[in-house]
Amino acid sequence: MKHISGKLAGVIMAIALTGVSGFAQLAEKKALTLATAKQIAAASETEANSNKLAMVITVLDDGGNMIYQERMDDAQLASIQISLGKAHTALAFKRPTKALEDTIAGGRNAILSLPGAVLVEGGLPLMADGKVIGSIGVSGGTSAQDGMVAKAGADAFMKMLAH
Repeated sequence: MKHISGKLAGVIMAIALTGVSGFAQLAEKKALTLATAKQIAAASETEANSNKLAMVITVLDDGGNMIYQERMDDAQLASIQISLGKAHTALAFKRPTKALEDTIAGGRNAILSLPGAVLVEGGLPLMADGKVIGSIGVSGGTSAQDGMVAKAGADAFMKMLAH
């Protein structure tokens, strides 16, 4: 009986050690918080206000879940879904939505068939340590204005990372 118990203890110890080494292999990653998302949106709002623009600003986490959305006074209702779509597109394709808009402008119209993609400027991925950890989408002005306001939020995020 002692011999079986010894083997059983060895098997249990091997399983336990395997579990510990498996845990050590988990990746550590940065994640956006609500406080950070609000700071990103505040920087975008400041840019929008300085240009007398009424915008909707959306910040998503790396899983495409909304962390924060703000509809400024007098922003058009359609911009609620459009800003969400721009943020989702930037996250899913890991690039600014402007890059996709430029692809269409260059004549590659097949890109129009991408399911659920919002292919106009105003969506940017948010990067940390070379990884996309979220995104921002802005809608309410022209594509260029949306891009400018989104960039203000993304730039603020980069400054946060630098500190």
